[in-house]
Amino acid sequence: MLTIRENLKRMIPAPAWRAASNLRYAAGRAVLWPAATFHPWRRKSIRRLAAMKDNHRGQRCFIIGNGPSLQRTDLSLLRGEFTFGMNRIYLIFPELGFSTTYYLSVNSLVIEQCAEDIRALAAPKFLSWRSHALIQPTEDTSFLHTTYTGPKFSLDARGRIWEGATVTYVALQLAYHMGFAQVILIGVDHGYSTQGRPNTTVVSQGSDPDHFDANYFGKGFRWQIPDLETSERAYRMAHEAYKKFGRRVLDATIGGKLNVFPKVDYETLF
Repeated sequence: MLTIRENLKRMIPAPAWRAASNLRYAAGRAVLWPAATFHPWRRKSIRRLAAMKDNHRGQRCFIIGNGPSLQRTDLSLLRGEFTFGMNRIYLIFPELGFSTTYYLSVNSLVIEQCAEDIRALAAPKFLSWRSHALIQPTEDTSFLHTTYTGPKFSLDARGRIWEGATVTYVALQLAYHMGFAQVILIGVDHGYSTQGRPNTTVVSQGSDPDHFDANYFGKGFRWQIPDLETSERAYRMAHEAYKKFGRRVLDATIGGKLNVFPKVDYETLF
C-alpha cells in the first residue's frame, strides 16, 4: 500500500516535485545556518580552517577507508605520509604503531557512540557541527558545517559541505581545501554484504563483515545502511572538481568495486 507521500509523488509532475523538494531542503539548511556560522565553537573552527587553507599545496595524501581490504594492505608504507583516517580507523592504530595525520567523522551515530574514543585521539580532529552537542571539543577539534542535502563539491571547507552519503567525500573536500594535489584512496571497498534500504538505522547483531575489524560495528552498535548510489554521484563530482583544477584522485584500494577514479597499484606508489 502506497503512503500519502508516494501517492503525491505519483500525482505531481516530476519537475514540480523536484522543485518543491529542493525548496524544502534549502529551507531546512537555512534554519541551521546561523548557529553553524556564528556559534563561538564554529567561529573558532572557521579561523582554524582558514589557517589550514592550502597549507599542503602541491603535496599528496592518502584517505584511508575502513573496508576489509585494509587487512590486505601494507599500511606500514604510510609512515611519514600525510593521511586522513575516518570513523573507527583508530582501532588499527595499536597494530600500526602510529596514527593518521588527521581524523574525520561526520556521522552522528558514530560520534555519539564513540565520543570518548574520539576525544582521546591525539591527531587534529574534524567533526560535523551537527554533532557538536554530542562531544565537547578539544583544542585540536574543528567543526565542519556538513549537510545531508544540497549536492555540491566545496572548494573551501569553511563553508557548507555536502556529505554525499559518505565521510570519504567530506575527506576529499577537506583535502582539496588543504591544497593536496594528489589524493590516493585505500580501503574504499565500496561494497557491503549487509543489505537493506539505504540510510536506514540498524543495530548490528554480531561480528562486522564489512570493515577491517570484526568489532568495527560489532554487536549492539547502531549504524546506517550505506547509500552507494548517492556516494557514487558524489565521487563523480569530486573527480570532476579535482580534474578541473589540475589535481588528481587515484584509487589504490585492493579489490575495490568503485569505478570512478583511475586505478593504481598501491605498492608502486612508494
